[in-house]
Amino acid sequence: MQAAELPLAGVVVLDFSQFLAGPVAALRLADLGARVIKIERPVTGEIGRTLAFAGRWADEDTVSFHAMNRNKEAVVADLKDSGELEQVKSLVARADVLIHNFRPGVMERIGLDYESVRALNPGLVYAAASGYGADGPWAGRPGQDLLAQSVSGLTWVNGGDRPVTVGLSLADHLLSCHLAEGVTALLVRKLRTGRGGLIETSLLEGMLDLQSTLLTNHLNNPPTTVPTPPALYPTADGHLAIAPTPLNDLIQALTPVPDGHAGGESWVAERLLARGTAYWVEVLGGAGIDCAPLRTLDEVIASPEFAAIDMTQTVERPPAEPGGESLRLTTTRSPIRIDGEVLRNHRAAPRLGAQGRLRDGGWGSQ
Repeated sequence: MQAAELPLAGVVVLDFSQFLAGPVAALRLADLGARVIKIERPVTGEIGRTLAFAGRWADEDTVSFHAMNRNKEAVVADLKDSGELEQVKSLVARADVLIHNFRPGVMERIGLDYESVRALNPGLVYAAASGYGADGPWAGRPGQDLLAQSVSGLTWVNGGDRPVTVGLSLADHLLSCHLAEGVTALLVRKLRTGRGGLIETSLLEGMLDLQSTLLTNHLNNPPTTVPTPPALYPTADGHLAIAPTPLNDLIQALTPVPDGHAGGESWVAERLLARGTAYWVEVLGGAGIDCAPLRTLDEVIASPEFAAIDMTQTVERPPAEPGGESLRLTTTRSPIRIDGEVLRNHRAAPRLGAQGRLRDGGWGSQ
């Protein structure tokens, strides 16, 4: 699909956010065709450039930064400098979308809060992400994924006698989806009415929304026990996940039951150890029982399902100096299709200030 055909072609997004939730929300908009310009502090840029997952770096930025900021442009501006701040405001006056994930109060102090910028640009869609909402006792605390998982009750959702966290930035990624959804909804309203608007969400709200069915059940009929999660069983060569299934149906699918054996949960576990995972996927699937293998990332990448969905793309960053080597990285693509086509863009994350510094006549400073 050509860039001009993408749904958000022509939309200009100013990305003031850092690290994960905000930048990934902006990335989702970029994949849909928006022109996304990162606004970063001088010298160090946003924190995601140096805060590395698993200590991985590529071309002076963290690999995680590359994953979250591909397909963007970047300018440098010191928001504490009154002159540069005025130049930033001139960009805001011409933009379609502004995204930030500063703590409540930060944008107010520099005059870039929603009420202030709405006077500059009534059509602006203003997206603000926080850790725990704009009000309440935790409003001023910095958002962090593990803490949002913990305070939301998610760590006990699996039951058992100890809490378990998800080993991914689940809260951040969900927030990015909600933020991008709100932005696109307000862009549609802007097309109808010419009016922009404010979209706000938080890590905590995303975590509670994830548990909506559980919370609804609990609020209307508080359970005495935590619901039983889907079962995970070891097999002869790996592990198998079986969706919630009546025990009798599972036993019947695993028959024959040895003479004199009553069957039950223990028998199911013993029976599954007799053969490999692939065998049981076929047997149980044939009996109408939903199940799947538990795969490592290496196994996922090697699987035919991964090949069929074609979820990767290669991005390239030009060399910093003439004659240098380009950086090429394999990363994921947008997970959606438009009119049957997958969305790909091979532009890597920008270097700090790739489009210049505003005070020196960088992007859009005129």
